[in-house]
Amino acid sequence: GSLVLLKYDANGDGVFDTWSYMNGNRVLRVDIDENQDGKIDRWEYYGPGQQLEKVGFSREADGKEDAWSYAGPDGAIVRTDFSTRRDGKASRVEHYEKNALVRAEEDTDNDGKMDKWETYEGARLTSVAFDTMHRGAPDRRLVYGADGSARVEVDSAGTGNFVLDPGSNP
Repeated sequence: GSLVLLKYDANGDGVFDTWSYMNGNRVLRVDIDENQDGKIDRWEYYGPGQQLEKVGFSREADGKEDAWSYAGPDGAIVRTDFSTRRDGKASRVEHYEKNALVRAEEDTDNDGKMDKWETYEGARLTSVAFDTMHRGAPDRRLVYGADGSARVEVDSAGTGNFVLDPGSNP
């Protein structure tokens, strides 16, 4: 035989809390029960070069994997996918630069296509755009000023050129 599973008691309490799924001497996935409640909290997935590709986690701590983080070459998180409906499909994707959230997109109507886009500067939300016409591109957006002001812009032609919505207050 070939090694397929290693079990480990990481905290020494006599109960297995880490399971490494193997293909011989190659690690494929590691499942971890971090809080010792008998349910997996963290899933680590490894690629062919034994590099960590992504880390799954259960946001509800119920053993159901519903989010995945991906690290860049420096080890910092560059992307996190969320299954907001907890169905295993990513419906929200957040992008990070230097450990700061810079943008996110979301499928709010569960049709498999992103229809909401957010942009951030520092810790501040600067805009939220929406695809209300189901074209795959935003046609309305809210732009937030540093002073707390907001304006509504529209792109009825779908060309990426937004103008102030004539029905909104600047």
